[in-house]
Amino acid sequence: MATLQRKSRVIGLLYLGLAVGGALGFLIIRPMVLDGGGPGLARAGLALELFTVLTQALAAAGFYRLFHQADRFAAAAVAAFGLVNAVVVLVSAALLGAALRSPADAPLLHLISGQMWAVGGLFFGLWLIPMGWCVVRSGGMPRALGWVLVAGGFGYVLSTFVAAVVPDAGPVADLLVVPATVGEFWMIGYLLVRGVQPLPAPART
Repeated sequence: MATLQRKSRVIGLLYLGLAVGGALGFLIIRPMVLDGGGPGLARAGLALELFTVLTQALAAAGFYRLFHQADRFAAAAVAAFGLVNAVVVLVSAALLGAALRSPADAPLLHLISGQMWAVGGLFFGLWLIPMGWCVVRSGGMPRALGWVLVAGGFGYVLSTFVAAVVPDAGPVADLLVVPATVGEFWMIGYLLVRGVQPLPAPART
């Protein structure tokens, strides 16, 4: 039990790092860089994106180890979709690095980098769906959490399509990711505070 709780908390910390790195890098620092922030701010944004890649990749592998006994296929899907999303962000980070070295091309490189995040949202949504199913199947976490993650994953995928096809539908796309945000922070908090609870041993007869 102690090993399971320790594993849960490590994954919770990695997931928290992913959330913080992504939010700071993409939602806060990137707009400041686009508004004319200096190279120091741009380097900070690049570092945060690399941190996001690292935590995403490690969390993806960790979730497989945590849930593979509950549902091996779904756990593998969590790892696969998480790793693909990490690669997408890695390409975005490479574009930011290129923008630092080629200021004349920076506007185009930042535009492509932002689009990488936009399409990468598809895989971020996809990794939440099997993650939620693993929670439901595991029996060691609240089933409601699992279903919120599944709903959030579908909402995130739909939001990606809406944002791509209807660029002016920003508020609608933002609303669609609310369940995912709720599910993610619930998941992070549960992993850090409670962790996956071991199932009771079957009674001997």
